[in-house]
Amino acid sequence: IVPGEVEKIEAACEDATVELGYENGVQQVYLNGENITSQLREETVGNMASVSSAVPAVRAKLLDLQRNLAKEKDVVMDGKMAESANVIMDGRDICSYVLPNADVKVYLTASVECRAMRRFKELEGKGEACDFEQIRQDIQERDERDMTREIAPLKQAEDATLIDSSEMGVDD
Repeated sequence: IVPGEVEKIEAACEDATVELGYENGVQQVYLNGENITSQLREETVGNMASVSSAVPAVRAKLLDLQRNLAKEKDVVMDGKMAESANVIMDGRDICSYVLPNADVKVYLTASVECRAMRRFKELEGKGEACDFEQIRQDIQERDERDMTREIAPLKQAEDATLIDSSEMGVDD
């Protein structure tokens, strides 16, 4: 499926199931029973997610999946098990749309250039061929798409704490 094939995108998400599990203490994500964890941070996956998430049927399915995951006890998105919270989720519309009544909301951001450099170094560290300018352009285009989509646009929730990590390191 490629961007623009709305009917195929809608059909693919109709019966999609997403489950979380742990293997050797590391969270794994399963789509229709297949472990897709290693694919989640790929550039093509991120770009396709940005395009397909603008499709109303996909937004509805994602909303249902994410809210159901949030209801499950001891689920943690993007990391390790939490000690004092039942759910930690990250995403471009979690605080403003998916879980607007969350107890703690953080809007974590960084400049396009900073995020592009982080991604460039990550890919370079994996030995993958990459182009900084292309990565920067992809991030900027994805931000624009996500901020201007009709349903659940990327924005800071009014009651979220803003953290700009542009000048921060991992320890910060």
